[in-house]
Amino acid sequence: MLPSPADLLAALPVPTDVLAWVRNGEGLVGWGEVARFEPEGPGRFAAADAWWREFAAEVDVHDEVGLPGTGPVAFVSMAFADEPGRSVVVVPRVVVGRLGDTTWITEFEPAGPAARSLPVRRPSVLRYAEGELSVPGYRAAVRAAVERMRAGEVAKVVLAHDLTAHAEEPVDQRFLLHNLAARYPGCWTFAVDGLVGATPELLLRRQDGRIASRVLAGTTWPRSDMTLDALADALLSSPKDRAEHAYAVRSLAEAIAPFCADLSVPDEPHVLRLPNVLHLASDVSGRAVGHASLLRLAEAAHPTAAVGGTPTPDALRLIAELEGMNRGRYAGPVGWVGADGDGELGIALRCAEVDGDVVRMFAGCGIVADSDPDREVEEAEAKFRPIRDALEG
Repeated sequence: MLPSPADLLAALPVPTDVLAWVRNGEGLVGWGEVARFEPEGPGRFAAADAWWREFAAEVDVHDEVGLPGTGPVAFVSMAFADEPGRSVVVVPRVVVGRLGDTTWITEFEPAGPAARSLPVRRPSVLRYAEGELSVPGYRAAVRAAVERMRAGEVAKVVLAHDLTAHAEEPVDQRFLLHNLAARYPGCWTFAVDGLVGATPELLLRRQDGRIASRVLAGTTWPRSDMTLDALADALLSSPKDRAEHAYAVRSLAEAIAPFCADLSVPDEPHVLRLPNVLHLASDVSGRAVGHASLLRLAEAAHPTAAVGGTPTPDALRLIAELEGMNRGRYAGPVGWVGADGDGELGIALRCAEVDGDVVRMFAGCGIVADSDPDREVEEAEAKFRPIRDALEG
């Protein structure tokens, strides 16, 4: 057991291949790699769960702390879609964890030589460029989706587009993590296999027989002509945003209901205020029944209407048709799982894929029949802000 450090992310010694799941100074960071597994296709969750259970069962554990996140853990980042998409489960060689006043280190033996600690490096000059789906293309996709919904094809669809930033040298992922955690301490700041971000949305937590989720859907953003209180009131009274939020809450509750007793779903959402946006939010909780692990629960819940749409199969087909891009692991589950099957998974939002000197950012919006394409473009731009600001320091 170690004294608590001032900054958990400061423990990361290297600029790439870092692992993190941190909120309000608590969580896990890791580096090095003991093992990895990369499942694909519709059976990726079940395959990841089976692989991790088999791996963890063979580990001889000496856990003197006994808190969530001690013992062997795996960091997880799952592809959004069945195809295409590569998911990844990484078992780090070293994990530093913190919960409350307790900080610990978990290492696999033999530990090997310690990683040489390198200073955090600010990204060099950045050039921005359109991604696979340009802003005009995104506006056209939203317009087409609205027409299809007004024709009764789907009730809601979540469309995204991307933006790339090009640096002059490989980007230090720790620079992004430090800035995101400082600006969005109440979000879950994460890094898994190059996917780096700060998500406000908890897909699922499973801990000591309890299941919890934070559902977000319905968004506005700060503007000069309205106070934050006025914006929050307008969001709560918006039929469009309330309908979008109701779809998302209902889809999550229906997905986890077979695995829960005493499922609690709020009658009314509250407003979550972040520096760049305001969201309608609902915290759903229940008592777990049976032995479904976190990964199997995520298989049942993903994708919720918050990142896919309603009805889900039709919305997913529309996403593939109108976006025309590979989301990769954007909007998929991301987080960590312990040897007992407990852990936390968020939804990979406000994030970017970091590949050397290229950073590919993503932003998406829930589209319903009365959505305005220009407003959705503005909302997506607001959702790019966390990564852009973190890159620029």
